[in-house]
Amino acid sequence: MKVAVWDTYVTKKDGTIMHFDIIAPAEMKDEAVIHNYGKTYLKVKGQNDQPLSSEECQFCHIETVKPDWEEAIKQNGYYIYEMENCTE
Repeated sequence: MKVAVWDTYVTKKDGTIMHFDIIAPAEMKDEAVIHNYGKTYLKVKGQNDQPLSSEECQFCHIETVKPDWEEAIKQNGYYIYEMENCTE
């Protein structure tokens, strides 16, 4: 399976920057859907109402799915790869 990686930087309520990737099937090209995946993730992290648009989230590249991502993508349609400042 090929997946699209959407590079995302969101300013948290405390002013720090969260950096994470939204990983979705490569054929998913609807930015509104991708942004909604990110907003769902932000709610889980207590960062609801933080801006997430094409300014914060942009398509980066296509790659082959990794095994640990595949199950989440099958269940939820996407996977979040946390990189920086994603803990509360």
